[in-house]
Amino acid sequence: MNRYIRKELRKLIVERAGCLCEYCLLPDVVSMNFQVDHVISIKHGGSSTEQNLCYSCIYCNVQKGSDLGSINWRTGELVRFFNPCRDKWSDHFRLDGAIIQPLTDIGEVTARIFDFNHQERVIERQMLIEFGAYPPPPALERINKDN
Repeated sequence: MNRYIRKELRKLIVERAGCLCEYCLLPDVVSMNFQVDHVISIKHGGSSTEQNLCYSCIYCNVQKGSDLGSINWRTGELVRFFNPCRDKWSDHFRLDGAIIQPLTDIGEVTARIFDFNHQERVIERQMLIEFGAYPPPPALERINKDN
């Protein structure tokens, strides 16, 4: 598989994401460390196509690595991660102030492995909330999306 992502495709992914991390909804104005990420990594057979690429903050991307999912410790089952290319954020997560609450098994393993609610990440979101910058308008659309 080709690891190279064309400039035009990168631009399309960033625009589709609304300049937000498609996992934690952090706006890219907070950090310059955002990346176009393979949802399913090349080593697992993923491709460098629009259907397999997402915009991710460095923290979510590093926590995810090339993993595809994790164990749900409540059930012992292997559960895939949230896929921003095919899943609706609001089906799997709910924003409760600065806390991202999982709603499903997919949300639970994603929130835990990506460490959405690590103390530093929550503080960052709280500060953004105080400045009226979180969630930004494109994130509100995902949070409140019915379809």
